[in-house]
Amino acid sequence: MNSIKATEWVKGVWEKSKRAFTSTRGTSLTEPIKDRKPLHHAISILRAYRLRLLKGVGALGLLASVSIGGNQYVKLHTYEVYHVYVGSQQAGTVSDPKVIEDFIVGKYKDLEVNNPNVHMVLNSEEVNYKAEKAFNLSSDDAAAIDGVNNLLVARAIGVEVVVNGKPVGLVKDREAAEQILAQIKQKYVPQTKAAGAVSILSAKAEPQIGQPVVESVDFVEPIVMNTKEIKPDQLTDPKVMLSRLETGDVAPSKYTVEQGDCVGCIAKKLSIPKQLIYEKNPWIQDDKIKVGQVLDVTILKPALTVRTIEKVVENQEIQYDTIYEKDDNMRQGQTETIKAGVNGLKKATFQLTKENGYLTNEQLLNEEILQPAESAVVKKGTKVILGEGTGKFTWPVLSPNITSSFGVRWGKMHKGIDITGNKNIMASDNGIVIYVGDKGDGYGKQVIIDHQNGYRTIYGHLSQFYTSKGSVVEKGEKIALMGSTGDSTGTHLHFEVQRSGAAENPMKFLSR
Repeated sequence: MNSIKATEWVKGVWEKSKRAFTSTRGTSLTEPIKDRKPLHHAISILRAYRLRLLKGVGALGLLASVSIGGNQYVKLHTYEVYHVYVGSQQAGTVSDPKVIEDFIVGKYKDLEVNNPNVHMVLNSEEVNYKAEKAFNLSSDDAAAIDGVNNLLVARAIGVEVVVNGKPVGLVKDREAAEQILAQIKQKYVPQTKAAGAVSILSAKAEPQIGQPVVESVDFVEPIVMNTKEIKPDQLTDPKVMLSRLETGDVAPSKYTVEQGDCVGCIAKKLSIPKQLIYEKNPWIQDDKIKVGQVLDVTILKPALTVRTIEKVVENQEIQYDTIYEKDDNMRQGQTETIKAGVNGLKKATFQLTKENGYLTNEQLLNEEILQPAESAVVKKGTKVILGEGTGKFTWPVLSPNITSSFGVRWGKMHKGIDITGNKNIMASDNGIVIYVGDKGDGYGKQVIIDHQNGYRTIYGHLSQFYTSKGSVVEKGEKIALMGSTGDSTGTHLHFEVQRSGAAENPMKFLSR
């Protein structure tokens, strides 16, 4: 019975009671006694109706109380649970997804402890949840954990290192591969003399005199790392991987010196660096080898080649010029020093490119005059002597570019500088040509000029001569054509300056 119907029922009862009472009060005393209804009877009827009315109102209150209590009961017994699935398979029902998430974290920790050398993964990305909220739902965390555990599959994952398209091994993860590659790079990075720390050139840093600073370190070959499922026993030992990448599979090689061989000739013939021959055969002095001697020419063929680009700064002397004052009273060839010359100083910056520690290219980047040279003043007789030099040298090549400078290069002393540019070779100063030909000393076809003042210049690796022995040449006169004869790995000029038979740095006498 709803509230509207109850109200209507109460109103009906009340109206009936009123009519009954009124009819009783309105009965005449003169009417026969048998037709009259006693007053107490009317009152009894009214009381009966009132009692029924009260019972109806009480029923309404009870109904409302029952309704409110039922709602609270249902609300208190309505739960939200989470059905757990691994892929499309249901594993169970939990009260909170965190129960499964904590279990998976613990599972990974157990895998790591039990498989320290292998990277293990689970198909935990397949775990998903569906929430449901309803009356009297229940969950079972323990059963759901068991269900998930049965559906999770552990797999071993590794990283395959591929160099230049060729797989070289499998390691635990990318971090392990990066550590091996970093070790290989470290081997070819110059270290500071003070602390042995690697010196990498920053954007603002400037290299110190004589201290190489690295501008970049990279690998020549392309490297790819592929993540793939593996078996634990397929992993390559990191030490084996390092050795394989650094040395390759190479057997020792020997070479027996033949007639006409030179160190540079052998290096060119075998396509190996000249520096390698010196390192493997330290007994070689001044490039002297004999027919029948056996050289160790074993060259490692690593899977990886580390290319370093370094910047190095050197202080170099600037040879002073000599200013001659002619004296008609002195015979040509006689001199008298009026003022002594003073050598200057310049800072030269070179860029060195190396592959696995072997120098492959050298480029002069910049020269800065620190202290200019002071010219000497010499009184000189005017009697003409053909072929006498001025003592002041000019570049033997137009538009010169230095590819290898004076000093220790490729593990040995380089007595001159290597120059590329215009292929016409010019005499650097006045003089007399004392040699034209090939001595077999590695310089190939060469011209030697005696400047009749204590200096000689040598022009090596020529392809064609434009002068002959005994010719008197003047500064700037064309004497030969640039080539790649003798111990040469490309077309260039080897230019050497000797004073009293000792090689001097040509850069002392030349400037940009």
